[in-house]
Amino acid sequence: MSRYLLLASCLLLLLTACHDEPEWPNNAQGNFDALWTIMDEHYSFFDYKDVDWDEVGARYRAQLTSNMTSQELFDLCGDMLKELRDGHTNLIATHDVSRYWIWEQYPENYNERLVNENYLHFDYRQTSGITYYVLENNIGYMRYANFTSGIGEGNLDHVLSYLAACDGLIIDVRSNGGGYLTNVETLVSRFIGERTLAGSISHKRGKGHNDFSKPYLYYFEPTKNHVHYLKPVVVLANRGSFSATNNFVAIMKSLPQVTVVGDTTGGGSGLPFTSELPNGWRVRFSSCPIAGPDGEISEFGTAPDMRIDLLDADVARGHDTMLDKAVEILIAKQ
Repeated sequence: MSRYLLLASCLLLLLTACHDEPEWPNNAQGNFDALWTIMDEHYSFFDYKDVDWDEVGARYRAQLTSNMTSQELFDLCGDMLKELRDGHTNLIATHDVSRYWIWEQYPENYNERLVNENYLHFDYRQTSGITYYVLENNIGYMRYANFTSGIGEGNLDHVLSYLAACDGLIIDVRSNGGGYLTNVETLVSRFIGERTLAGSISHKRGKGHNDFSKPYLYYFEPTKNHVHYLKPVVVLANRGSFSATNNFVAIMKSLPQVTVVGDTTGGGSGLPFTSELPNGWRVRFSSCPIAGPDGEISEFGTAPDMRIDLLDADVARGHDTMLDKAVEILIAKQ
């Protein structure tokens, strides 16, 4: 089964399951119970995160009152969802979005102005969401800031042709909050020379917390008739590298010519899905767990091969220590 058919089947199963939800009254109790039940029957990571959802539900249900305001109910439900420690899980209303964004709790480890001024000298090129430049010591640099930015095959051909003579390449995905998995495949396919295991995905088959299908393996193929780069590569990542970017880092880390430098990624390895409560609020949650090429789920992040932080003192003297380490690694491989 292709990866795209597999993802489509996950969504179809979830749509069917959510259509079977009972009718809940549109009051505080009904909306709370609808939210708790949707998560109970369809969320992916209860056991992985050792969350006792029954206990969580009882604790927050005890705080319900018949006269609570809409804002009070939203805050209560949002706090309950935060118990899952999941950046893909949000309660969405017209007035607010609940969130658990783990990268807000850690050093940013990225300064765009620092890179553009001191390394790219404001003379970089841009196309298809990619910033690129040839650094000193003949090291190429690619910055991809968001996996929602479409990547044209022709644009990638141009970028990689321009950087082809470089002795090594840095791919900077720090603070890239994710986007489309199709863009992950498009980019990774330029750095592999043969069919490569990218990971596996499972879907819920029933309402129990462990009612999952067996993991289906999926593979990436090298793009045919397009430019590839198979020399040494360093990927720069930080806690803001989330969701699809977390997936990208996990796959790239498995390639023999790639070194990951920086901080652990922000995680987010569940395919998100959205359902609706009686009052029209929507809940977004992790539905299908995706594992990396090593078979491990990176819901809490992918660790770098080499941990480096960017300190305020480094920024003050005009140095990106993570970028400096990447250049040092690639020079050593020449």
